[in-house]
Amino acid sequence: MFGNSLKKLFFLLLVKPVVFIVLGLNLYNRERLPRSGPAIIAANHNSHLDTMVLMALFPIRQLPKVRPVAAADYFLRNRLLAWFALRVIGIIPLDRQGGASREELFAECQAALDNGEILLLFPEGSRGDPEKMQPLRKGVYHLARSVAGVNVTTVVMHGLGRAMPKGGSMIVPFNCDVVVGEAHVPGDSADEFIDRLSVAFDEQLARCLTRRVEE
Repeated sequence: MFGNSLKKLFFLLLVKPVVFIVLGLNLYNRERLPRSGPAIIAANHNSHLDTMVLMALFPIRQLPKVRPVAAADYFLRNRLLAWFALRVIGIIPLDRQGGASREELFAECQAALDNGEILLLFPEGSRGDPEKMQPLRKGVYHLARSVAGVNVTTVVMHGLGRAMPKGGSMIVPFNCDVVVGEAHVPGDSADEFIDRLSVAFDEQLARCLTRRVEE
């Protein structure tokens, strides 16, 4: 209970003002975000701001049910960061070292989905170069298939890689785009599903105003 209250206060008093006032978002199709779980948000990943921006899109009352899936080796590397990531942000730590089976790797994610939660997942696997997409991994497909009734909503963000690039620690005010796509139902083929998500990401990226200005 204490953790949920702290999470709500953190986003209400700090994260939302920074995201919507300091950054300034061009936000498209916010109404497509799932209002309840189980559900998965699949987004591109260029910046430490990505998770904060995605969570800021949800109403404060819904935040306890919104769970980012994040790298255990990064967010649990010291006690203070681990406390903040687990108790305030509410991450689900994912072991990227490769020693666990698929069932072990996604066990906590599956439990969260069974509990009606919304997972935030970055199917590229890690942050890439600013504003450049990397190939999508198939873990998002296997996770979506592991719990009945789970759809995957794609979200594309552009500009956050410049507002806080990889390795950066300061936020640079820079207009950013967030385009929410449609929900995708995983079928019988992982390759077909990943291709479908990749096409959706490309189409949503083409809608980003900041990208068109760059071109």
